[in-house]
Amino acid sequence: MSWYILRVRLHASPLHVLSVFSKVLPVVAQELPSAPHGCMEGSCYPATGNLLIGRAINLTATSTCGLEGPEQYCIDLNKCFKCDSQKPYDAYHHDNSHRVENVIYQRDGRGELTWWQSVNGEENVSIRLNLEAEFHFTHLIMKFKTFRPAAMIIERSSDFGHTWKPYRYFAYNCTKTFPRIPAHLLRFIDEVICEERYSDIEPSTEGEVIVLLDPAIHVRDPYSLDIQDLLRITNLRINFTKLHTLGDNLLDRRPDVLQKYYYALYELVVRGSCFCYGHASECTPVPGVTSRDPGMIHGRCVCKHNTVGLNCERCRDFYHDAPWRPAETDNAHTCRECNCNGHSNQCHFDMAVYLATGNISGGVCDNCLHNTMGRKCETCKHFYYQDPTKDIRDPAACIPCDCDPVGSVEGGVCDSYTDLDLGMIGGQCRCKQNVKGQRCDYCKEGHYGLSLDNPLGCHPCNCDPRGITMIGAPCDQISGDCSCKRYVTGRYCNQCLPEHWGLSNDLAGCRPCDCDFGGATNNKMDNGQCDCRPHLIGRQCSEVQPAFFCASLDYNKYEAEEAIGRSPDDPTLPFTLSLPVTSLTFFSEWVSCCVKTFGLGKNVFNGSVNLFQPSVSTVHRERQPGQMVTWTGPGFARVKDGAGLEFTISNIPYAMEYDIMIRYEPEVCGLKHLRASCQCDPQGSLSAECDRVGGQCHCKPNVIGRKCDQCAPGTYGFGPHGCTVCDCHSQGSVGHQCDPVTGQCPCRHGATGRQCSGCQPGQWGFPNCRQCQCNGHAESCDPETGACYECRDYTAGQLCERCVNGFYGNPILGSGEHCRPCPCPGHPDSGHSNGASCHTDYASNQILCQCGNGYAGPRCNRCAPGYYGVPEQPGGMCRPCQCNRNIDPQDPESCDPQTGQCLRCLYNTDGHSCSECKPGYYGNALAQDCRRCTCVTAGTIDGYCTDGVCHCDKRTGQCPCKPNIIGHNCDNCAPNHWNFGSDAGCEPCECAQPNSLSTHCNRFSGQCHCQPGFGGRQCTECEAFHWGDPRVRCEECNCHPLGSEMAQCDRVTGACVCKKEASGSRCEECARGFTGIFPKCIPCHPCFQLWDDAVCQINRDLTHIKDVIAMILEKGVYNFGLWFHITFFFHLNGHIFRAEIALTDGRLMGVSRELNVTADLDNALKRNLTALEKELKDLNNTLHRLQRELKNYHTAGLAGKVVFFNKLYDTFLFFLCFKVCGGHGNASANSSCPDSPCGGAGCRDSDGVLKCGGKGCKGTVGASLKALDNAEDVHKNLTATSEELQTIAKKLRDIATLTQTVKTQAKDTLDKAQGKKELFENSNKMLKDFIQKIRDFLNEEGADPESIEKVAQQVLAISLPVNRTVILNIIEQIKANIANLTNVEGVFNHTSEQLAKIKDLIVELILNHSLRFELICFCLFPEQLDNKLLNLDSNLMDVMMRLANLSHGVDLLKNKTEQNREMAKDAKAQSDNATQEAAGLQEVPVYMSSYVLELLPLTFIYFIFLCMFVFKRNW
Repeated sequence: MSWYILRVRLHASPLHVLSVFSKVLPVVAQELPSAPHGCMEGSCYPATGNLLIGRAINLTATSTCGLEGPEQYCIDLNKCFKCDSQKPYDAYHHDNSHRVENVIYQRDGRGELTWWQSVNGEENVSIRLNLEAEFHFTHLIMKFKTFRPAAMIIERSSDFGHTWKPYRYFAYNCTKTFPRIPAHLLRFIDEVICEERYSDIEPSTEGEVIVLLDPAIHVRDPYSLDIQDLLRITNLRINFTKLHTLGDNLLDRRPDVLQKYYYALYELVVRGSCFCYGHASECTPVPGVTSRDPGMIHGRCVCKHNTVGLNCERCRDFYHDAPWRPAETDNAHTCRECNCNGHSNQCHFDMAVYLATGNISGGVCDNCLHNTMGRKCETCKHFYYQDPTKDIRDPAACIPCDCDPVGSVEGGVCDSYTDLDLGMIGGQCRCKQNVKGQRCDYCKEGHYGLSLDNPLGCHPCNCDPRGITMIGAPCDQISGDCSCKRYVTGRYCNQCLPEHWGLSNDLAGCRPCDCDFGGATNNKMDNGQCDCRPHLIGRQCSEVQPAFFCASLDYNKYEAEEAIGRSPDDPTLPFTLSLPVTSLTFFSEWVSCCVKTFGLGKNVFNGSVNLFQPSVSTVHRERQPGQMVTWTGPGFARVKDGAGLEFTISNIPYAMEYDIMIRYEPEVCGLKHLRASCQCDPQGSLSAECDRVGGQCHCKPNVIGRKCDQCAPGTYGFGPHGCTVCDCHSQGSVGHQCDPVTGQCPCRHGATGRQCSGCQPGQWGFPNCRQCQCNGHAESCDPETGACYECRDYTAGQLCERCVNGFYGNPILGSGEHCRPCPCPGHPDSGHSNGASCHTDYASNQILCQCGNGYAGPRCNRCAPGYYGVPEQPGGMCRPCQCNRNIDPQDPESCDPQTGQCLRCLYNTDGHSCSECKPGYYGNALAQDCRRCTCVTAGTIDGYCTDGVCHCDKRTGQCPCKPNIIGHNCDNCAPNHWNFGSDAGCEPCECAQPNSLSTHCNRFSGQCHCQPGFGGRQCTECEAFHWGDPRVRCEECNCHPLGSEMAQCDRVTGACVCKKEASGSRCEECARGFTGIFPKCIPCHPCFQLWDDAVCQINRDLTHIKDVIAMILEKGVYNFGLWFHITFFFHLNGHIFRAEIALTDGRLMGVSRELNVTADLDNALKRNLTALEKELKDLNNTLHRLQRELKNYHTAGLAGKVVFFNKLYDTFLFFLCFKVCGGHGNASANSSCPDSPCGGAGCRDSDGVLKCGGKGCKGTVGASLKALDNAEDVHKNLTATSEELQTIAKKLRDIATLTQTVKTQAKDTLDKAQGKKELFENSNKMLKDFIQKIRDFLNEEGADPESIEKVAQQVLAISLPVNRTVILNIIEQIKANIANLTNVEGVFNHTSEQLAKIKDLIVELILNHSLRFELICFCLFPEQLDNKLLNLDSNLMDVMMRLANLSHGVDLLKNKTEQNREMAKDAKAQSDNATQEAAGLQEVPVYMSSYVLELLPLTFIYFIFLCMFVFKRNW
């Protein structure tokens, strides 16, 4: 036989090694490991080799010969050998050791064959290999020393022996040995089958078994989990289940026959490599494994592709952006690093995220730092936002939000980044609904009261829009008070001021009431109506009621002509006597110039007037046409100087203050010489007219003078509009007067301007003027804020302190720098600038540009993510990638930065511009609406579905269906078709007409809907449970339900499908191998199988002989060897038949006896069944009777129902009374119930008391009374028993105390005995040493007689501590103590008797006082029943529990007593032994007797203590 070294380079997958292996004949067992493969291109695999090398300790067998001692095994009767495996194999000293580790190497160092061998005659033997990690199994080779097993199983485990799965079954006869395992050729790579090619008898030695996966079977996906699981092992087990016995077991059934058969294995090779899923090319030892044998395959992978683990079964930390997968030939499936933008070094993989991104990225960052969050730490966390001047990768990119937590939502969260499409601006606060402001710290217009508790932020003002002003906020933002119009009031401006009405949208809000002062009672109104006085009407009470009039103010007029005139010297005139002359003259002039010339009109009362004095005269004036009448009455009363008029008033209606009005006309009185023109200044006066008296012109504002020709003090600029106020600044001017022409105020030092209210040029901040700070880039600044005007040198800012956009530098005065153009990459005016601004990074000494939209890089010389172009070239610009919004614009690899080609399309899109759905998806890619094709694989054409992905119409999603399959998803058969899921599509139903109801059939089973009498799939056969030709005749199957697997038989032959224990055409008989009467078929004795196998073999041999005889008769050839073989066969089988018949006969006799016993049991069961049938029959009769009565009740009329109810009532009452009282009632006329001594319903005694139950009655009342008496007796007995037990307990406590004292004394005695024992041992040793010295002295040659005599005298002079008499006395004391031990038996006997009495008493109490619940008739004592029953139940349960506990305690005491009795016997036996030993102590030193004397009482005392302690504890 040739052997080859197999070197395999695993390049594509683990399965490729099998194809190479299949091309090479048996491989050498101990080949070197194969060469590893690199990991650069794709998958890589470690070297393969024999996994047994270096793992001898992990290889075990359940049976090995000679482990317990030498064993003999024989090849035949003349060749026997010895097996001794107690020690490992050694070529020179232990060459007959056959341990299982011998199979690792076929030969020893001398080239001799070694093997493992099992114990003789054991059939179920297994060899197991335990690996320290997961390994990749490729194949298995076994070379046997003996016959290969007749049956064996190869199993594997991938979970370190917790579960096992079979690889392959092997058997000489697979159908017989493993009937449930298929024996056909391997069809699938993971199919479990049974093979017969490795289980034949030949060869008798060096037979091989090779197990490997068949490379001829196509594997669709060698990297699938199923294949990986098939090759992954942690344990391998080889189970030998049957020996080849060459038919000896058929000739002789004795177990000894198998003793010469055993399993023996030269060599075992388990070829494989460490399991690394294609992510490692080499392996190292697993921690804890110290073996380093040459050629050993280690189990710890040296992982590549960013994987880790013992088997590279997971991605390394922070490499979870892609899912872990086994490596493939052209795809290493390298674990990708997570992108956390420098804010985290931890992440995990999320499949949902991976699928949502179109299988692009699934890494989710954990524990983001620097106030970031998100899947990639790409956004700022809540309450932070991205600084627009910093990249998100900057640790300081996220800065805190500056939002008022009171007015912003979520406690002050702001937009974390800027996205104008979403309306987000980084740092922008999200205000509550009624809040505004950059920090959300102001209420919106129309709201007030910013509050943290208000979910809307502020409360609405609720101002009445008619009553508020339109300028400014409608209400105060703090108090909520509304800003009302002039004539409106109230918190909400919804009320008019007093004396106003009509709230409206007018400018003033409300209108004045304007009630007539004289016509209304007040100036208030409701609904626009004033409260009028009597006889006045109108809204303002200004109209007179019809039939009434309102007198004018001068209604009461008194004419001067009718007054009494008084001369100047009349004493009745005022001031006549008291006034001096000058005053009188003034009065006279006043009268002459004024009073005399006017007529009196108002408040002049009627009365008679007589003008007797010449000082007063009446002047009558006639009215002339065209002349204005300015008088009343006939004319005027001319009163001379000093004279007066006296009016008599008699019609004053009320006492009140009156205004006296005098109407007069002045006369010239000699002033004609003072007349002059007005001469009003046309610029300073309002008109050319002046006052008639004095000539004062009417001046414009701030103009003075009679002619209005000069400015008033503190004004200037006399002109057509008057004069203007100087308004000199109080802090900037010396005074308040200014130049009347120019208006210039007198300024203080440093102030300037007409009003002296400004600073000098180059200064600002009046009145504290200071120089403008513009860093030398501007000359002037804002006089109020100091902001510089017109910054030069490309500077900007309030102080010209920074460079304008597009320039960089430090323009602050003194820095020595200037603003220079930003190189982004070109200057702003070069036409090649892509940055809006730039700044100097002093840490790196670099210029960093703030790039425009679409540009990135320090100099804006490359395109930002989502843009493409050549911005580094002049004229080059970045344009948005035309990917139809189907990429992540933040992903730098989303599109090609040079060409703009879309690379990472999202939302399941594909194509150069992500404008179409990717394969396996359909829909509108432009609307981000690509959906997965939902094709049913079973109904879709095979070429359109690969690797779980199906292709459909990219627009409609219609799947390409197989023939006769319809539906959008190819999920239904076409009408009149079935067999959905077959490779050829759906098949026609072909329902036979007219046998079927329609042309339709079930789409899965193809069953047509048949007419009555027809069946079969196409309705061409007989109906269900029938067989035959429906056109001729159909017969019923009649398959026995207990013997057949199904009710349907073969539709052509009518044969039923029988269970394994049944047979016959109808499955109504017991099958071969079963016995009994059907259906109670039981398996035959196991001997039947052996007998049946022998008969079958003989049958086959007879058939063969028959064929040979036929051949001889036909050809005339006579073969003596064949004839001898036939004769020997019949002779041999005759003996076998006779032996088998005798053996079977004996077994049948045993079976007969078992059948007799079974028959007896069957008869007993039949009797029980008969009794049950009788009871059931009685129940059925009762049921029928009740049904009839119920039917009669339903059909009867009212009278019948009354009769039925009365009968039912009587029956129920009779039953109830019997159960409760023990009698049936039936009271007579006087309620005496003579025929019911126990009473019942309506029964009374001679005293008229209701009668129910009593002693001797069987009802619940009688039972309750009896139970009550029993309970009272039990209570008395328990009380007495309790007292007795308490007395016993006291005695036991006393005994326990005494025992404790005795124990203490015994312990002291034991200590003394121990000390004396040690003293005895030491003395004995000294004595021996002394005797040895004397012996040595006597044996010395130099010992003279004098010395010997001297020594002898010294020895004889030694005296014992005590004499013989003392020793004898001690022995007698020991005997007396031992004799006293017999009293222990009496003590225990007495205790036993007392315990027996207690137990008998308890049993008697339980038996004599069985308790029953007291039930009182509910019709007699309904109100006392519940309470009494509850109390009785509680008391009885308590008594029962106490009795049960007491009984249990008595049992324990009895058991302990028995144990103590045994212990006493042991103690007595020990004391007897001690007595015997004490008798021999007469020649021993006295301290030995003392030791025994103290030891025996100690044993007894300790025993007594133990007994008492046990009693006390159990008590």
